Amino acid sequence: MANLTAVEEHRGTIIGEKLSRKYHQPKGVEQFGIEPIPEDLKTVKWYDLFVIIVNFLLNPGMILIGTLAVTAGLGFWAGVTAVVLGIVIAFGAYIVMATLGVDYGLPGQVSTRMSYGIRGAKWIPSAVRTISSIYWFAFQTLAGALGIVAVLNAWLGVKFSLITVSLVFAVLQVAVALVGYDTLKQLSRVAFPLKIVILAYLLYLLMTSDAPNHAPGEVFAYTGTAGWKWAVFSLWVGSVASAWLSMITDAADFCRYSSTRLDMWVGTMSAAVVGTIFSAFFGAYAAAATLGKVANPFEVVTGVASGGITLFLVLLVIALDNWTINVLNLYTGGLSLSNIFTRLGRFWTTLIVSVAGVALSIIPGLVNGYTDFMNAFGSLFAPIAGVLIADYVFIKCGHIDVLALFDRSGPYWYVGGFNPVAVAWTALGLAVFWLLPQTAVPIIAAAVITAVGYYVTIRALASRWPAVGAAARPGRQYEDVSAADVDLELVEHAAL
Repeated sequence: MANLTAVEEHRGTIIGEKLSRKYHQPKGVEQFGIEPIPEDLKTVKWYDLFVIIVNFLLNPGMILIGTLAVTAGLGFWAGVTAVVLGIVIAFGAYIVMATLGVDYGLPGQVSTRMSYGIRGAKWIPSAVRTISSIYWFAFQTLAGALGIVAVLNAWLGVKFSLITVSLVFAVLQVAVALVGYDTLKQLSRVAFPLKIVILAYLLYLLMTSDAPNHAPGEVFAYTGTAGWKWAVFSLWVGSVASAWLSMITDAADFCRYSSTRLDMWVGTMSAAVVGTIFSAFFGAYAAAATLGKVANPFEVVTGVASGGITLFLVLLVIALDNWTINVLNLYTGGLSLSNIFTRLGRFWTTLIVSVAGVALSIIPGLVNGYTDFMNAFGSLFAPIAGVLIADYVFIKCGHIDVLALFDRSGPYWYVGGFNPVAVAWTALGLAVFWLLPQTAVPIIAAAVITAVGYYVTIRALASRWPAVGAAARPGRQYEDVSAADVDLELVEHAAL
């Protein structure tokens, strides 16, 4: 019994060593890619999850989005509300899919096999998310580089090349992503209190500046050129919702090391509220203080506080922001790619995504096309989200068969590895998105229409089409197999 207990306690280490040999990955990095996390490694509490998610939202990119919403014509409060509302809309879907990480220790992309099929998950949600991760990494890196260039110019009086700064900045972020989750967790613990104190101080400088239009009363009263005009407001709500909804398949990635659902709920929900409100407020304030004329919030900060200490703090917070959160785009992108190319380990797929992200981060025009890119990603992720939520919540009732996710002869193989119903409704949902006017907030409408259509179709076909009907029921767990045996078996079946 003592020997059995020892094996049970250390099965995570044993499997990790096996994965290192299998994928030829360096020791000392996170070994788990598409494989589920063993129970003994699921030790992350709510606070660690909170600092990871809040760091993701307290960043130059999110602050820049708040600024861009106001420079696009929205008033101060309209801009803040649009950004926060967009996150809240997508958050409902995000938090549902995060339970797959807590309950089963699975990365999000592997979980999508339950709905799209083992092959379908690779070429629809995983492919789209990989591309989205690369774009977001480049966008965040460029947003951070804009801030660094502004600070260095104000501090040293030298105009540095945006491309050069962006490239160096991107390379530095790759290191953390390659090492994996534990390094990110430890770095986030240190970075969060520093970031929140520095950002609060910078916001205080903006609000107490003697510069024209910077007083809180004037900023809060700023209505922009569009005010609360629905056409502009709905565009930004939809764009921000698209940005977060594009991460729905990553929700489980961040939570698969969590101890309990309660830790996940408390950590994720509190982080979303705190991070989004603060970033949106900061970005919108900087834009409104310049009457919507300056699109770089850090240029506004350096304009009112040019002292050496203040500029150093701005530089530090930008570096911490990108180093602690933007690496998540590489991390999740690597997991997405590992679901496509299952014979490569997480380390190698993350390296591939990193190279692509670094290359894209030297294209400055990426920042200006934010709403266009988000609409494109939103048109794809809206129906994907509709299919996943309808299938997981209403068809499978929150229970999946973990072993079947790795089994060609199991129910999630569907027809040749694809679920034809999911594929069809994803295409129909994509069409719905582009047919609807922007004022209808198509990302919500397309997701809901897809979810309803998918549910009705599955219920109608389940009894008539065995390949679909076999997967259209809550998953059965293998109670006669120990957790350690299940983990080891999944490792053997991982490279499909």
